[in-house]
Amino acid sequence: MNPSSDLTLEVERQPSGLFLLFFAEMWERFSFYGMRALLVFYMLKGFMKTTDDRAYAIYGAYGALVYATPFIGGMISDKFIGARRAVIWGGLLMAAGHLLLTVSEEWAFFGALGLLICGNGFFKPNISTMVGSLYSRTSGKRDAGFTLFYMGINLGAALAPLVCGYIGETYGFHYGFGLATIGMLVGLATFAAPSGIARGLIAMAVVGLILTMTWAARDNTTQLWLNAPIALALAVAGVVSFIQLGRGGLPDHIGEAPHGKGLSPMVLTVLGTLVALPLLALLTKQTDEAAWCLNIIGVVAFGSIIVTALRSDRIERDRLLVVVVLCFFSMLFWAFFEQAGSSVNNFTDRNVSRVVGSTPVTAGTTYNDVPVTQEFLGHEVNGTTWQLEDIEKAERTRTAAALIPGATSEGGRITFTATPQHAEHGLQVMGTEIKASVFQAANPTFILIFGLPFSLLWGWLGTRGRDPSAPFKFVLGLLQVSAGFGALWMGAINADSHGMVAVGWLMLSYLLQTTGELCLSPVGLSLVTRLSPVRIVSTVMGAWFLATSFSHLLAAAIAKLSSVAESETGVLTPLASLPGYTKIFMLITIAAALSSVLLLVLTPKLRSMMHLDALEPASP
Repeated sequence: MNPSSDLTLEVERQPSGLFLLFFAEMWERFSFYGMRALLVFYMLKGFMKTTDDRAYAIYGAYGALVYATPFIGGMISDKFIGARRAVIWGGLLMAAGHLLLTVSEEWAFFGALGLLICGNGFFKPNISTMVGSLYSRTSGKRDAGFTLFYMGINLGAALAPLVCGYIGETYGFHYGFGLATIGMLVGLATFAAPSGIARGLIAMAVVGLILTMTWAARDNTTQLWLNAPIALALAVAGVVSFIQLGRGGLPDHIGEAPHGKGLSPMVLTVLGTLVALPLLALLTKQTDEAAWCLNIIGVVAFGSIIVTALRSDRIERDRLLVVVVLCFFSMLFWAFFEQAGSSVNNFTDRNVSRVVGSTPVTAGTTYNDVPVTQEFLGHEVNGTTWQLEDIEKAERTRTAAALIPGATSEGGRITFTATPQHAEHGLQVMGTEIKASVFQAANPTFILIFGLPFSLLWGWLGTRGRDPSAPFKFVLGLLQVSAGFGALWMGAINADSHGMVAVGWLMLSYLLQTTGELCLSPVGLSLVTRLSPVRIVSTVMGAWFLATSFSHLLAAAIAKLSSVAESETGVLTPLASLPGYTKIFMLITIAAALSSVLLLVLTPKLRSMMHLDALEPASP
């Protein structure tokens, strides 16, 4: 197998419309994950100054509602406005939401979350459904096409922490949210424009984003090196998409409205959205009520699918039941995986050593104009035990003398004399800090590296009749997410005397979770469009995302187990936060392993219920 030649052939075989959808989704994910990288930090460190429990609850409610609304958006698209209009309307709502996040007021914060939830409900299921519409149900190009599309998702997700996250943490949260707004508008314009104009937008946006990445990290060599491979991947994707769109764009019939192009359904949709927005904003604030609403929606949604299944013939019924069962295991997978935006994000901030190139201090030595980095976290320097708030204040201020103990005239630098305790507890100086949010780029970056090899592997196994069934791939996904959190557990157990964990454990965890995701997520999207009846495919796709919404509620409950209690002195130190993370990583490791064993037992029955030998040919 020659991966390079196989990749070139696979790209050339794909419909040109895929590359338009690839870039539209890439920019939407750039905006979504740009906000996600900062959201918990913004609640903890921004104007709200909330607690861990409250931040996790809001993050969980937001994530749950984000993945609940696609069920409704899918039904509205199927019955009234069509996928094209749904994507455009959703993109406009999300752009408005990102923009509103730049306002430091509570009403604006929750209003922005409401806009993002509504917008995602229209955008998310329908762009995925449009990808499925490019292929016949029996097409051998379908899985490879979804994997390429999934790489577009993850290219945007990788860019977001490197750009929005880094700029937000370095220069201010509002700059990060502003960049997310721009990204969403670019993606929307790319989708709505004719293919010729879309090609120009892709080229200009790629160049502009690469220049932004270079400018933002101009004083941070480490960050520049981290940005370089993703910038290269963006450039390659831009060139390939520019060339492929020269063959044409998205066919006119893809995503068209079911009842023609009348304006009445769209007007009613807009009015309904305006009614829903304040309710969704309120639910992100009142998190207990959000959970109750989602439970009701879940009963109705999955109940309707089960009723439809029971009224269908045996093959259609069996396939829908397979989708429902795999929805449950998908929910468990994402409940574990989504710790990345909450507990794992805070663990990275508080307990993972993120400074490179530093030097251990020598007792009795005076250090002049030392840059303040994460290395000071939890150490007593110049009479103060440094916390994250102090470090970030020092990094951002330009007149630090009155704010930071021992500060010099140059903001972000201090002068101090090292004590024997500093040397004993491993204090180091003169290093370069990698921002915590930047590590959220690890997962999508690994997907970009391993996505195509996985796609080619499934294809290679398929030609030999050895491609694992979808349920067995889900087993592999759960097993690997268990191993990923096992790596974090081992890292926490082996933390140093100051409570800091080597960054290698975090990267190993992201790698294992990523290979698990590649076994489950693109396969799940393809499975829904393949097994669902054409008349309700967007509705079932919405239900698939609804299962992910419940995973966010479960993820929030899990994350709360790691909520940090301050030490007896009232100071948050790495040693104070470590026990909570050790416990939660152990529990997830065990739970994910047991889930994989249960699904393995069910796999033979589920495979037979898929009736793969009876897939009907697609209509032309």
